[in-house]
Amino acid sequence: MRKLTLTLSAAALALGGAGAVLAQQHGGQRGFEASDTNGDGMISLAEARAKASERFARMDANGDGQLTAEDRASRRAARFATTDTNGDGELSRAEMAAAREARDSRRAERRTSRQERRFERMDSDGSGGISEAELTAAREARRERRAEGRRGGRRGARLMRMMRRADTNQDRAISQAEFDAAVEARFARVDTDSSGTISRAEREAARAKIRERRQQRREQRRGQRGGQRGTN
Repeated sequence: MRKLTLTLSAAALALGGAGAVLAQQHGGQRGFEASDTNGDGMISLAEARAKASERFARMDANGDGQLTAEDRASRRAARFATTDTNGDGELSRAEMAAAREARDSRRAERRTSRQERRFERMDSDGSGGISEAELTAAREARRERRAEGRRGGRRGARLMRMMRRADTNQDRAISQAEFDAAVEARFARVDTDSSGTISRAEREAARAKIRERRQQRREQRRGQRGGQRGTN
């Protein structure tokens, strides 16, 4: 069971990235444009497959053509080898300190980049400063993102269920063929006019359906909680 969980977690992450291509919760406008490689305003199945294949290749660390728990072990080994700069099979204090400094530097760069992007989002009128109204709007948007983050666990559970379905031969590994079949199935669901391409309108329609289902589930949970309080 442990191996199955690790395998499906890796595959879920990979297919989650592919789902961003097809329109579910992630990626936004930039995600669509990055996937629309020929710039025609549509995502074809070939483009979706290409993006998914890139993600699969990154996750398939040992290059055996399937996502398994061994891929995580391969990634750990690669990280160790990168840190073990003299290749003696051991990490010295100096090597660990150097790795820590490099990691801290990358984090600082990402943090600075995030802060710059956050300021630009808050400064909606581009004045170079944040007004009280802009600050209030930013706080409301942050609360919405936090609420979305709390729902992330449920998204993860859905991805896990999806990957269990993708493992059609039940061998506790996701092959490239199984992965591609799952991507194509998701593509077909979003491509409602069966044109072989996904338009921005279809992408937004798919996202709207997801939001609608979420709202229905929230209302259902609220009703259940209300009913439980009424019986106590």
